[in-house]
Amino acid sequence: MMQGYNVLMVYSRDMDKLLMCRRLKDPYKGLSNLVGGKIEPGETGVDAAYRELAEETGITREDIALAHVMDFKYYLQNCCVEVYAGRLKRDDIAVAGDENELYWSDLDCNFFDMALYAGEGNIGHMIEQVNMYRDKIFGGVTSQ
Repeated sequence: MMQGYNVLMVYSRDMDKLLMCRRLKDPYKGLSNLVGGKIEPGETGVDAAYRELAEETGITREDIALAHVMDFKYYLQNCCVEVYAGRLKRDDIAVAGDENELYWSDLDCNFFDMALYAGEGNIGHMIEQVNMYRDKIFGGVTSQ
């Protein structure tokens, strides 16, 4: 059976920033990445996504609605990565975690730059997909 993982694209309320982390350990030590983690046996993907989000950032189900936007299957590594995207419901949600260094990134970065970002360009691809299907993912609401 494939090991499941998730990666979480957390956008600020006004959709102008993306929550990133600077990895403190391998793989990708020192590179920027999205938050995420392992799906435990018997856990649904979406439950794992909300659990990892709360553990790594303090953001809860009440703070964000996550949409399952895509999966990556890696047959040679026997794993699947589920990708979720969401937008914070309020501006005053505190983000904190000690697993990696968290920060809010502007969206005008070259997320395909493998010297800066983990995932062999996947982060750039995921952001482009979210941009293309933004209304479908976020219900057409980009700011209020």
